[in-house]
Amino acid sequence: MNARADIAPGRRESFACPIRDVLDRIGDAWSLLVMLELSKGPCRFNALSRVIDGISRRMLTVTLRHLERDGLVSRTVLPTSPPQVEYALTPLGHSLQDAIVTLRDWAIEHQPVINDARRSYDADTDAG
Repeated sequence: MNARADIAPGRRESFACPIRDVLDRIGDAWSLLVMLELSKGPCRFNALSRVIDGISRRMLTVTLRHLERDGLVSRTVLPTSPPQVEYALTPLGHSLQDAIVTLRDWAIEHQPVINDARRSYDADTDAG
């Protein structure tokens, strides 16, 4: 087996539960944001790094490797000098787009209510 150092041993093997296995990937901090950006079309690494606010170059690299490993993103080395790399959603990655867009829209719509709930909880917890 060709194990990569940046993939945790537990992630090298599939989980017995398909929901946990898949949500572990797409539910991490950056995968959905990367996939949302790639849903607009293929993108080079540096462009992704610029448009995804707050992601470090290292974390973007790790996220793209994981998405590529799971078959959601493809990586193409362009024949330029110096070589450039372009990332794109695979057909499997595109098949998630409706669910991702729905989740994005829900998050945008409900963020103010969730923030209010957090403030209320924190105030009650701090007072208690």
